[in-house]
Amino acid sequence: MNLFQNLALKYSHTMMEKSLQKGFNVELLKKPREKTPKNDKSYMLYAHIPFCHTFCPYCSFHKYYYDENLAKAYFENLRKEILLIKEQGFNFTSMYVGGGTTLIHEEELLKTLELCKKLFDIKEISCETDPNHINPEKLSMFKGVIDRLSCGVQSFNDDILKKVARYNKFGSSQILQEKISKAVNILPIFSIDLIFNLPGQTIEQLLNDLTIAKNLAPQQITTYPLMKSGLTKDNIAKSLGVSIKDNEFEFYQIIRGFFKDYQQNNGWSFSLEKNTFNDEYVSSHHEYLGVGSGAFSFLDGELLINAFDLNDYARLIKEKQNANIAKASFDKKEIIKYVFLTEIFAGKIDIDRFNKTIKCDLEKDLFIELLGLKASGAIKKEGKFLFTSEFGQYLFVVLMKDFYTGMDLVRAVFRDNKRIKNKDFIDIMKEDVNPLDPASMEFKVN
Repeated sequence: MNLFQNLALKYSHTMMEKSLQKGFNVELLKKPREKTPKNDKSYMLYAHIPFCHTFCPYCSFHKYYYDENLAKAYFENLRKEILLIKEQGFNFTSMYVGGGTTLIHEEELLKTLELCKKLFDIKEISCETDPNHINPEKLSMFKGVIDRLSCGVQSFNDDILKKVARYNKFGSSQILQEKISKAVNILPIFSIDLIFNLPGQTIEQLLNDLTIAKNLAPQQITTYPLMKSGLTKDNIAKSLGVSIKDNEFEFYQIIRGFFKDYQQNNGWSFSLEKNTFNDEYVSSHHEYLGVGSGAFSFLDGELLINAFDLNDYARLIKEKQNANIAKASFDKKEIIKYVFLTEIFAGKIDIDRFNKTIKCDLEKDLFIELLGLKASGAIKKEGKFLFTSEFGQYLFVVLMKDFYTGMDLVRAVFRDNKRIKNKDFIDIMKEDVNPLDPASMEFKVN
């Protein structure tokens, strides 16, 4: 990167932090917020499965240790919540299931997905999983139900797998390859997820990961940069050490070159064939409704946050109430910025369609921001389209990483439910709010 690009990257990172600080002023609700669909909008359904057998040191997603009876009760409540949103008039054409480990109880998940397909006009379902839940016999249960399965492998290097406590949990590189080779092609799309820029990771290790992934011939390969927050950085440092040099940009260039014969879906996802069905549902769905403990909904400029505590979640569902306990509101410009980021992350924006969908004037409303992006060479305009450059693709990878770090930290604060109760919903942070520090999130009562 040249000097101007470095400055643009630092400036954009700072602006993202300020946007997160402004947008994530979370208000705890005295009673759940009603959810009402709009006739002129389409929605995606997100379902959260918050169970794992063991926890990875770099993960800050909302989760509990798996217990079969607890999971069965949870899935029953999840289906009740789904019936409730059906009664409220919502419909969906797409569904994304995240976790946790989504396939941790296959029979209950299948029952839940079949209910969703029965109630709504769902045409595509995407799920996440880990290498212990890709048994061909189990996956065959989901033929005609799950369209895309994303498997978190993270690395094929045995030393790295041992350091992040995945070697004993999921097996060696060789075992992982054997598992995946049997799972590919059972469902329409199988995706391998890898993490790059791990502390101490070499170019040779990166290329080996990419080569193995490509040789397994999944329909998609997704390469996430390591995401560190105030919550996970200590665990990452303890497991992997601390990098003297940040190789993120160099590694990203290597990855893009390595997959030049693939179709790039967005900043970090590559496919054998071009499709819009990939890991980042926010890129293609501006509004989504979340069901389950700790799920987020983004509706009409508000981020609604479901109860994290399983008992609180169960109580709200039993009372036939919406499960949201908090919200964060965004002004019009912040919404435009958010949608701009999620769309440009896929590589281009149709300006006229963007303006019609968001009811804005993109080039006027984000005039200064777009001017800076054009001056740095991050984007260029051709006709009525905005396209990212090679540098721009990396810049938006960094910004998307920042965005997810901020979202993860909201989850992290709420999952410590007792902490919030014991403070009687008083501001956790007095004045100096740092969106990258979970202890500084601000709360208000509404």
